[in-house]
Amino acid sequence: MSRIANMPISLPKGVEFSSNAEGVIVKGPKGTLTLHALPGVTVNNEDGTLRVALAEGGEVKFAGTARALISNMVKGVTVGFERKLELVGVGYRASMQGKSLNLSVGYSHPVMFEAPEGVTIETPTQTEILIKGADKQRVGQVAAKIRSVRPPEPYKGKGVRFAGEHISLKEAKKA
Repeated sequence: MSRIANMPISLPKGVEFSSNAEGVIVKGPKGTLTLHALPGVTVNNEDGTLRVALAEGGEVKFAGTARALISNMVKGVTVGFERKLELVGVGYRASMQGKSLNLSVGYSHPVMFEAPEGVTIETPTQTEILIKGADKQRVGQVAAKIRSVRPPEPYKGKGVRFAGEHISLKEAKKA
């Protein structure tokens, strides 16, 4: 097995783990996450420590993936995940209206974005958006959808970008 699949996953206090033929369920203070069963992989709970093992005839490629997904589930139900977006541009701003994110990013109309179930969106300032949730994949997908409303353009760098994202600016056309 891979080095990642061999690493154990420790369950913090307050986290419940159950496994059956359909998949894996992890419950914690931040919510409940489920993962469908990956073929050829079994997960054993040994006194609060999870170990991923290959089943008879299982493929090695699924073991590391299963371990990483379960580790992210445990982290998500205890600590949670968050992504931060920044709005760069004159007049670009974001605000929350109930559960909807109102984006003013240079279009003739404001763009409304509904927060999906299990994800919370906050706007600490007018140019920052915080996306939080227990499911790492869902948080990243919501952040990518919001970024796709106005991706950073390569000449001035205006648009919605991830916090810390570097945009390589192109040189303007010479006359």
